[in-house]
Amino acid sequence: RAALTRLERIVHPLVRDEERRFLARARRAGRRLVVLDIPLLFETRGEARCDAVVVVSAPAATQRARVLRRPGMTPERLAAILARQTPDAEKRRRADHVIRTGLSRAHARRAIRRLLERYR
Repeated sequence: RAALTRLERIVHPLVRDEERRFLARARRAGRRLVVLDIPLLFETRGEARCDAVVVVSAPAATQRARVLRRPGMTPERLAAILARQTPDAEKRRRADHVIRTGLSRAHARRAIRRLLERYR
């Protein structure tokens, strides 16, 4: 755990610098809408930098099945990852919008399109 904390102290500032460059390029290009995919948004207090937060969420059993299909993933590794993350229910509570991905891809795509139309 201490090694992961040290790694995050190195990596997170680098990621934040890249985020700033990305946003600056988008501003210069006149983009009205920018999407950032930030897995540890709440854990790093990144929501304060966002105009709106969208959480993509699936039921716990669906999430678990999807993650465990990844190469090298084990139930123990998943448990360790989840222990360091804000619980999904808390993320949904704090989000401005929730995209539910436990149904079908078509359902999720429709929800994303509706959300994008709202912000365009």
